[in-house]
Amino acid sequence: MRFGLIVIAVVLSFFGARLVQLQGIDPKSYAAMAAKEGVEEVVLPAERGDILDRNGLPLADSIHGKMVVADPAMTAAKAPALATLLAERLDVDYFDTLERLRARDSRFQYIARRVPSTLATEVLAELRAAEFEGISLRDDPIRDYPANDVAANLLGFMGTDEALGGLERTFDARLAGTDGQARFQVGGGNRIPLGENTVVPARNGEALTTTIDRDLQWFTQRVLGQTLKKYRASSGVAVVLDSRNGDVLALADAPTFDANKAVDADKDDLGSRAVSEPYEPGSVAKVLTAAALIDAGKVTPRTRLRIPANLARQDRVIGDWFDHGNIRLTLAGVIAKSSNIGTVLAADAFAPAELVGYLEKFGLGRRTDIGMRGESPGILTPGAVMNSQTKDRVAFGQSVSVNAVQMAAAVNTIANDGVRITPSIIQGSATTENGEVVGTDVATRTRVVSARAARATARMMERVVDPEAGVAPGAQVPGYLVAGKTGTAQRVAPDCGCYDGSTSVSFGGFAPADDPRFTVYVVVHAPQVDGGGGSIAGPAFSRIMGFALSRYRVPPTGGKPSRLPVEW
Repeated sequence: MRFGLIVIAVVLSFFGARLVQLQGIDPKSYAAMAAKEGVEEVVLPAERGDILDRNGLPLADSIHGKMVVADPAMTAAKAPALATLLAERLDVDYFDTLERLRARDSRFQYIARRVPSTLATEVLAELRAAEFEGISLRDDPIRDYPANDVAANLLGFMGTDEALGGLERTFDARLAGTDGQARFQVGGGNRIPLGENTVVPARNGEALTTTIDRDLQWFTQRVLGQTLKKYRASSGVAVVLDSRNGDVLALADAPTFDANKAVDADKDDLGSRAVSEPYEPGSVAKVLTAAALIDAGKVTPRTRLRIPANLARQDRVIGDWFDHGNIRLTLAGVIAKSSNIGTVLAADAFAPAELVGYLEKFGLGRRTDIGMRGESPGILTPGAVMNSQTKDRVAFGQSVSVNAVQMAAAVNTIANDGVRITPSIIQGSATTENGEVVGTDVATRTRVVSARAARATARMMERVVDPEAGVAPGAQVPGYLVAGKTGTAQRVAPDCGCYDGSTSVSFGGFAPADDPRFTVYVVVHAPQVDGGGGSIAGPAFSRIMGFALSRYRVPPTGGKPSRLPVEW
C-alpha cells in the first residue's frame, strides 16, 4: 500500500513539474522559438452573396468547392512527381507548384483555389492510392451560375480572385464579404502549443436582388437568339419592362455566353450591348416626336398632311422606305405607315430646341444609371447648335443615338400616360462601385407629355399593327390590343464613322394598349436577310409579349382597336 502511494506521488510530482515548466519557465523559450521560426496564416474564405431574380431564384450563387493545400514537410521528398500529377489534374503551373511543395519551414501552402468538390475529392483519392502524403482539402466556395447563359451579360462573371464584369463587379463591395483568417505560430515546422493562435471569422457577402424574372429572361434570350439565327444578324438586344413601375424584367443580349465558361467566350460578347453600344433608333423615335407635337398643341392624330414622293431639304433629299407619288396621310397614317417625309413635315412646327427639349425629357442623351457598367449616354445634339437639317433627321430617328434600355424607357413613357419612370434593375436599393445608390427605392417619375397626348399617341400606334393600315401585323398578340412602332435605321461603322450600308431594325410597343402592363423593345443589328422592323423584330416582339402576358396572367381588356383614319 505504502509502495503504491509512493508511485502515485512520484507520478504526480512529474506532471506537476512539467506543468510548472510549461507555465512558468518554457513559455519564454516557446516565444523565442516562435519569433525565430514565424507565423502561419490561413485564409478562411467568405461566401459571396447570391444574385437573385425578383422571385428569389438564384442567377448567381456559391456552391461547395475546395482549396487544395500542401504540407511541405510531408511533400518535399516526392515533390517532382507530386507536382506533375497536380499540374495535370488541376491545371496549375508545374514550377510554381513544385516550389510550394518544397517550401522550407512551412506546414501550409496553397496549391489550388476554388476547385469543384468532385474533382478535388477524386484527385485526393488518386494521391492516396499512389501513396503521396501531405495534401489535404479545405472548404472554398465556388461562384456558380445555375442557369448558365441566362442574364450572363447582365451578371458578369468572376475570375479566380476578383469580379470581372457586370453586376458582379459593380456591386462587388456588397457581394464579396470579407475573408477571415486563422493565425498560429510555428517552430521547427510544427505548431507551438502555447504560441499565438487566433481566429477571425469570415463575414459572408450580402445578397443582391434584381428585378429580373429568370423564366422570362430565359424565354426572351431564346427568342432573340432564334431571330438572329433566322435573319443572319450580327447582334441584337431585347428589353422587357413592367410598364407600371419601370422594372426591367428581362434584358437580353445576343450573342451571349455561359457565365460558367466565360474564358471560352468571345470578348466582344462579355458585356451588355443593351447599354454599352449606342445606335440610331430609326422610326421608333417617330412616336416621341408625335407625342411631343400633340402635347405642344401643334397637331392631332387627324392632322392632314400632303406627302410628296420626296422632300428636298437644303442639300439633302428625304424619301420614304416605300415608293409612292403624292399621297395624303393623317398624322395617324404617318405613324402607321412610317413615313419619314410626313414626320419631317409635321415636325416643321418645332424649332430644333423645342424638339430636343422634349427628347431630353424622354431620357435621350443621358444615361439611365440603372447600375450597369459601361453605359453609353448616346448622342443628342444640343438644341442651341442643332441646325434644321439635323432636326429633320432626328425627328425620324437618324442623327441621334441611344442605348436599348434608354429607348425602351422612352417608349414606356407613352405607355405610362406620359410619365417617364427611371428604369430599375435592382430591387430595393444598392450602392455601386462609384458610390451611386440605384434601385427601385430611388426610381423617379417625371411628367414628359400630358396623359391626353400619350393616349392619342398610343391610339396611333395601334394602327401600326393593323393589317389593313399598318406595316407590322406580325407584331400582333392574339386576343390583345397592341400599340407599337417599327424602326429601321442605317448603321454607323465605328472604324470610319460613316454609314456602312447595314441597318438596325426594331420594334417597340406595349400591351394591352388600353391598360399597359408590359413594354417590350427588340432590336436586331445588321440582318443579312431583307426585311424591316415589322417583319424581323415584330414577330419576336409578339412572342415575347405573348409569353409575358400569359406568364403574369394578364387578361385581355376587351377594348376595341383604334379606327383612326390614316388617309384623307
